[in-house]
Amino acid sequence: MKSFNSILAAMLVLAGFSCKSTTKWEGQGPIQIIPTESRAIEKQVKQTYFVGDQVYFSNEFEGARLNGAEKVNDTLYRVLILPENEPINPSPWYAFKVWSERAQTFWIEFTYSENGFHRYFPKISNDGNQFSNVDSLNFMLPKVQEGRPKEAYLKVTSSPDTLWIAAQDLVGTVDAETWKDKLAEQSFVERIEIGKSTEGRKLEVLKIGEADDREMLMVISMQHPPEVTGYLAMKSFVETICEDSPESRAFRKKYNLYLMPQMNPDGVANGHWRHNAGGIDTNRDWVNFNQPEPKALAAFMEKKVADTGGEFVFAADFHSTWEDIFYTINEDLEGNMPGLIPKLIKRSSKRIPGYDPNIRPTETNERSVTSNSYFFFVHGAESMTFEVGDNTPRDLIKQKGEYTARELMRLLK
Repeated sequence: MKSFNSILAAMLVLAGFSCKSTTKWEGQGPIQIIPTESRAIEKQVKQTYFVGDQVYFSNEFEGARLNGAEKVNDTLYRVLILPENEPINPSPWYAFKVWSERAQTFWIEFTYSENGFHRYFPKISNDGNQFSNVDSLNFMLPKVQEGRPKEAYLKVTSSPDTLWIAAQDLVGTVDAETWKDKLAEQSFVERIEIGKSTEGRKLEVLKIGEADDREMLMVISMQHPPEVTGYLAMKSFVETICEDSPESRAFRKKYNLYLMPQMNPDGVANGHWRHNAGGIDTNRDWVNFNQPEPKALAAFMEKKVADTGGEFVFAADFHSTWEDIFYTINEDLEGNMPGLIPKLIKRSSKRIPGYDPNIRPTETNERSVTSNSYFFFVHGAESMTFEVGDNTPRDLIKQKGEYTARELMRLLK
């Protein structure tokens, strides 16, 4: 039996990521251009599965992903996890509840579609809010096909009290709204609705600052629903900018930060692996703008520049991936503040003892289909894709977000 960590390198290679170096992960390969016209998705049926022996599985909550459940034998139950459509990036999100009428211990087998595999180390919760990693002794990946774990096994003890099982902490649309409500209590925060998603959810930008829009920043997160660690780093970054400190107050007098913390609310609400309600990876639609989310934000940014005569000097798109990594623009190219991103990453990383940042500039000098490329080539904003590892410790995530904000404020004095 192989451990989860021992097969990670093979999973990365087969998922289309390179890991030739033993010291520095090389990250994803070249971005693939794909059609971004809407495609059909398969919505999961929301229901509670009674699987026998007084055991129940359920996906009846926002952000759930469970496509089937059945009893195999007295000590094993099987769950089926399917994506919203295919082809799709290997981000096999799962989230479901389990309980039983009497206390009992059994194994849960995770099974996936033909092209799916188990990626995320399971987390459990007794209330759906506070999650923790399962004990590694209760988790197995014994079957590996071509380096990919097609099944995974989790040992649980169920009871009449609900047990929540998920790939990452649950961060739903309600959580994002609650956090935005708290930010908006401050006088320097303004809510701006910029459009609607395919399913009619509000697309909203927060303006943070009291400046004149001559110099602006843009921050976005959760283009991809499972990418919770990136969202957590973004929260730490933004909360640092919003502090009641002399440094933060002075910064907000000079710069306005525009924030869209949940770029894909439909995907989050529906428990998607990757795509929005249009069945598209929105981070491949920043040229054609066929999907409402990138289309609305790009229109907002371009109108803001036209109306104010200002410019975006910095932009960050927070994501999650296998390991911590920064994707940056070709270092030979210069935007509105040349050299800002390399200095920022170097200075913020030095504040974390022993931390050596993995920085991967693009090799091309041409515009691509991602948000990072749009921010730079259309607006001249010094931009980066801030990727946080799936299993990065939560305290390190908070530090990365906070220190990046502090060093940015000092660099932009």
